[in-house]
Amino acid sequence: MEVSNLFVCLMGMGVTFIGLIALIFMIMIMGAICRKGENGQAKQPEAPAVIPPAADAIPNRGELIAAVSAALAEELGTDVAAIRILSFKKVG
Repeated sequence: MEVSNLFVCLMGMGVTFIGLIALIFMIMIMGAICRKGENGQAKQPEAPAVIPPAADAIPNRGELIAAVSAALAEELGTDVAAIRILSFKKVG
């Protein structure tokens, strides 16, 4: 018995479609379970984030910006004078 290419294509798309619908229903059920579990717990107020002063955050700021702009210019293959850094923040 020969199986046609159209049959294989339609079966593959049908199985995928049914699988995606099943996945949507499972996600909806898990969301309902998680929402039900959150209702019993009291929410704690979040503490305000402590932001350090900008002056103490980066020592030797000028030297650091010069080093970063030189490395960036080397990587891009341009002159340092062509790079203008508008803001610089410490991450992490």
